[in-house]
Amino acid sequence: MVLFALEWCEFCWSVRKLFAAAGIAYRSVDLDSAAFRIGDRGGALRKALAETTGAVTIPQVFVGGRHIGGATETFDAFNAGDLQQRLAELGCEVRAEGIGNAYGFLPGWLHPRRPAAA
Repeated sequence: MVLFALEWCEFCWSVRKLFAAAGIAYRSVDLDSAAFRIGDRGGALRKALAETTGAVTIPQVFVGGRHIGGATETFDAFNAGDLQQRLAELGCEVRAEGIGNAYGFLPGWLHPRRPAAA
């Protein structure tokens, strides 16, 4: 599992918290880290990610080379059990018990969105 992330991003932190709670091992490629600032490697990787996935947002998650998506898609996949299934197919165990809704890992400042009044 690979997580393309930013060190300062709260959505990336949320995905990391889910992975920690579920015991999911992953490799984090922090595009804004010092190592990726040299020659703007992080910027080039981010551009390549956007071209490959069609998504400009970070984080982006891959399992076994397959693109899962960003934070919300990862949470949806976890809630549906799809993420656990994909990891199990690769021989990775996940501790899903007691986690509940993965969206609970999102930052507390987010509020449910309601449609605008017509």
